[in-house]
Amino acid sequence: MDYKRADRVSDLLKKEIAEMLFREIKDPRIGFVTITGVKVSNDLRFAKVFFSLVGTHEELEETTAGLNSASSFIKKKLGKRLRMRHIPDIVFKFDNSLEYGSHIDSILRDLNKTVQD
Repeated sequence: MDYKRADRVSDLLKKEIAEMLFREIKDPRIGFVTITGVKVSNDLRFAKVFFSLVGTHEELEETTAGLNSASSFIKKKLGKRLRMRHIPDIVFKFDNSLEYGSHIDSILRDLNKTVQD
């Protein structure tokens, strides 16, 4: 099985960041977020952390700003928890795949309803 180190680091970062957001980050801008994935560059220098959020567009903007402002704190905490030479720079990105999937599901339901009528 070809399982790159970047993939293993991605899984580890996902687990650790989700734990930190749940237990340690107290920023009021950060609402109830779910970490959906982490993509780490092959050289392990950069990490995109994808998250989902249920809320309005304004809440999404506030949460994204809160997460990105907490990224240096998260990186520092990861440095203490993980035995890695370099901790990747972290950038948070909204993952709209859940909204997209919900949209496709509603289209299919409407289509199915139309066909049955």
